[in-house]
Amino acid sequence: MEATLNIKARESRGFYKLSMLQCIGFGSGDLAQNLIYQTISMYLLFFYTNVYGLDPAVAAVMFLIVRIVDVIWDPLVGTFVDKHDPKWGKYRSYLLLGGIPLTGFALLCFWNGFSGSLLYAYVTYVGLSMCYTLVNVPYGALNASLTRDTAEITKLTSVRMFMANLGGLAVGMGIPMILKFFDPSETTDMSMSDSAWFSTMAIYGLAGLGLLFFCFSQCRERVVMDKKETENVKVSDLWMEFVHNRPLRILAFFFITAFAMCSVGNAAGAYYINYNLHGTAGELSIFMGLGSIPAFIFMPLIPAIKKMVGKKGMFYIFLLTAIVGMAMLYAISMIPALKEHMILVYIAQFVKSTGVIVATGYMWALVPEVISYGEYAHGRRISGIVNALTGIFYKAGMALGGVVPGLILAFVGFDSNAASQTPFAQQGILWLVAVIPAVLLILAMFIISRYELDDDVIDRINEEIENRQHKNA
Repeated sequence: MEATLNIKARESRGFYKLSMLQCIGFGSGDLAQNLIYQTISMYLLFFYTNVYGLDPAVAAVMFLIVRIVDVIWDPLVGTFVDKHDPKWGKYRSYLLLGGIPLTGFALLCFWNGFSGSLLYAYVTYVGLSMCYTLVNVPYGALNASLTRDTAEITKLTSVRMFMANLGGLAVGMGIPMILKFFDPSETTDMSMSDSAWFSTMAIYGLAGLGLLFFCFSQCRERVVMDKKETENVKVSDLWMEFVHNRPLRILAFFFITAFAMCSVGNAAGAYYINYNLHGTAGELSIFMGLGSIPAFIFMPLIPAIKKMVGKKGMFYIFLLTAIVGMAMLYAISMIPALKEHMILVYIAQFVKSTGVIVATGYMWALVPEVISYGEYAHGRRISGIVNALTGIFYKAGMALGGVVPGLILAFVGFDSNAASQTPFAQQGILWLVAVIPAVLLILAMFIISRYELDDDVIDRINEEIENRQHKNA
């Protein structure tokens, strides 16, 4: 009886317990977004160069310009979300309002009706990116509105990342197989017919939309600022938050390096299997799928691992594991006798992915922490602004994922019309798969070493916030 009263007392102060269905419901939103985001990250550059007909350098510039648009758009969305309260929920409303046009633009990006038209590519990709922000920024803020409880947020993040990687697995392994189903020709690469790409994206887009509706139905916003406290939120608050919230600055720079690493490696995967290893669509499916499979082994173990080695220790261990996997990929690819054995490539990819998945998955649990720190420092829980800021940095990382591969491919003389590439072009692809991501991970290890909010600190901060609110009530 006393334990029940203690739970109710803590919940009245914002420390809510979440059911597994609520965690799965929230995680389904990330599964939905990854069915689109991972498809864009892994395959859009390849589609543009090998199916749509764009030059790699031209595609690289387009990826950069789209990210510049995001730098302007994200703060506007974050500010708007914090200032307004739609009748369906401050944050969850946008799962529907943004999800429907997001699905439409995702399909249009993989439609080849205006083959080679740079204007069409710009319009559809910019539209997709803007709609993705309209879903992703409120979704990120939704995380911090469910509970203040650090243990519950860790559980929530574990389920969320498990489901996000389920989306990654569905994209990594599923896209090549579904493309092959729609275009059963004998071609060994991924340059399938344009109709096969469009049909495949239609399946993934509509599935994602259904999952966004499910996420909407399961989430309850219970830790949000009063409307009077957020009505004066403005775009300039983004800069002020960045200046005065040191943990947020550290997390922001960690985001840019981590997402740059992921995006560069993901964009290069199809090129690596097709041109360095001369693999089939089936082998590409396994290679890309191994980018997500470790999540189903390790993400459920995150609470226990963090308890044993601490937050920073967990980051160090898994970032280093990813670097080891990248070194293995590089060594295997440089030795002709080894790269003939795909099982070795798969093992290296599994090791790399294990490190990447845990490190980049758990970093989302830090976002509610820096939101709480900002509330502790200046009294306003402006979740939309904070998520817009982290969104700018992770999209900057995504920009590198689009720009760097395109520029490297242009530099090394990649020819999309050639069945095989020159040794220099193959070396450039290998830089993208292993060398550049490893350098970014080393930088990420240094950045996260500066993060100061361990669990004891953030628990004290949340307790102090609730004590203030009860005194003022």
